[in-house]
Amino acid sequence: MTIFDRLFGSDKQSMVQSDEALRGRTSPVLASPRPHTVLGTSITGPWPEGTRVLYLAMGCFWGAEEIFWQEPGVVSTAVGYMGGITPHPTYDEVCTALTGHTETALVAYDPSRVSEEELLRVFWERHDPTSGNRQGNDVGTQYRSAIYWTTPEQEAAVHATKAVYEQVLAARGYDPITTELRPAAEAGPFYYAEDYHQQYLDKNPHGYRCHATTGVPYPVAA
Repeated sequence: MTIFDRLFGSDKQSMVQSDEALRGRTSPVLASPRPHTVLGTSITGPWPEGTRVLYLAMGCFWGAEEIFWQEPGVVSTAVGYMGGITPHPTYDEVCTALTGHTETALVAYDPSRVSEEELLRVFWERHDPTSGNRQGNDVGTQYRSAIYWTTPEQEAAVHATKAVYEQVLAARGYDPITTELRPAAEAGPFYYAEDYHQQYLDKNPHGYRCHATTGVPYPVAA
């Protein structure tokens, strides 16, 4: 396997091994985080007592973050890189598929105002969780679907909602869900992306959005 294969071939859809991964750096690429341009809150915390954090990857993180900052009960959002090997990667490095990270949205929320089930309903519906290392025309391991939880409540909700949605998708002829499911502590650090990526679609309202959905709604309880 060569660097050329990684950059331009189908190997962008295979996970990089640790001995192939880029070296990275010791310092964050986002040295001075600014407040959320929509919500006005810190994107790094601290947040109000009781705030929970869930990490969601569903393709291009610009569109994913925009979806969740609009949800009632969400305290803050941010975009970054998670689930990989290279420390403090840059966007260009992640795009080579040589870091192992997936583009991820951090969602900090007030569980008294929005439930894990509601956030996950939005997650399942607003992308295609059966497509492996791609969303629409976006191809590579950086676009894989993933959920990284931080609490037992989130873990329970993740497995319960996945079971429900997978059954619904199967009835419509879809393949099994490929979403990576792991505790955040196992997935590794969330590395904040560069400043221009944070709230990108607020700064660039006509920017790129990838919502390669299945079109299958998550069932609503009667």
